[in-house]
Amino acid sequence: MPHPLIASYPTGRDISDGFASRRPDLVDHRASGRDTIDTCHPKRLHLHVTDVVDETATTKTFRLAHPDGSDLLPFLAGQYVALRYANTTRPYTISSSPSQLGHYDLTVRRVPGGRISNLLIDTLTVGDECVTTGPLGTFHHNPLFHGDDGLFLADGSGVVPAMSMIREIADAGLDRRLHLIYGSRSADDVIFHDELDELAAAHPNIVVDHVIGGVLTAEVVTLLAGDLRDRTVYVCGPQEMYPHVLEQLTSLGHPRRRIRFEANGAPARPGARPPWPSGVDPSGSVAVTVRGTTFRTPRNRPLLEALENKGFRPESACRSGECSLCRVRVRSGVVHRAEEARPRLSDECVGYVHSCVSYPITDIELEL
Repeated sequence: MPHPLIASYPTGRDISDGFASRRPDLVDHRASGRDTIDTCHPKRLHLHVTDVVDETATTKTFRLAHPDGSDLLPFLAGQYVALRYANTTRPYTISSSPSQLGHYDLTVRRVPGGRISNLLIDTLTVGDECVTTGPLGTFHHNPLFHGDDGLFLADGSGVVPAMSMIREIADAGLDRRLHLIYGSRSADDVIFHDELDELAAAHPNIVVDHVIGGVLTAEVVTLLAGDLRDRTVYVCGPQEMYPHVLEQLTSLGHPRRRIRFEANGAPARPGARPPWPSGVDPSGSVAVTVRGTTFRTPRNRPLLEALENKGFRPESACRSGECSLCRVRVRSGVVHRAEEARPRLSDECVGYVHSCVSYPITDIELEL
């Protein structure tokens, strides 16, 4: 019996035939609309590396542009593109200003044991082609809801979206204030150090404070930023930073609706976080069946990674449970969904999960 939310049509029937005969004008408009959408929001951008900048000993910025020099798609400061590389994807926030659409700057930091970040830093050079999505993501300034006085708490490479926001304020002369409090392990580890200080010196509405080798506590935030009342606080950095910063801001009485966290990958240790099922060994393996092929994978490996390792390529972008591009349908078996997942209500009704933050608990069968 079909699910009540899903329409059922006779096998082989093309439902567009009757529609086309009744309203051919609307069909034509639909086709031209599809062309417009594909032009403005292409699934793939084929770009070339035009410059590589060494930011720190562990960080590089790769400038990507169209070969013909034409403008790229507009984006909002804080958004990312998904870079397709080595048969997988990784999201990288655009660090350049939305006012400069001749290029996207992707700032990549080396991650110990990281497959793609290390490969990019070690091998990507000027002239190489890169395939990306268009700009995506909800971690950006929204003037209707976020106001004109923001605080950004960043750690490590979490400064990248803040850099785009700051550059936009400076380039466009925006009447918006942004105060960046940026934590780094050492002075040599500060990404964009000179430019941040120069922009802060030149623009009174841009404030930059560096916290070297310290922790962003409630006391530090209060000392540097003062009263947080009615201000939107943006947070970006390592995963382990988020619960700590949330606790510190909550202790100051700042409302949760005024705190925005950047999606930052699948949980590193899903079995150590609730609501992982009690008594289930995260390192144990289970069988996954897809299109008649069965393979085994550890429970604590995201389904998306398990599928990619076996040659399956679901569409993907954020790899953090937000964008929903990597969703797959679970036909049988039990899957654990990390709290980062943002499924639609209809997805839950018919068994779809975001494979980037979902983990097989029992043997499962998937539909791609």
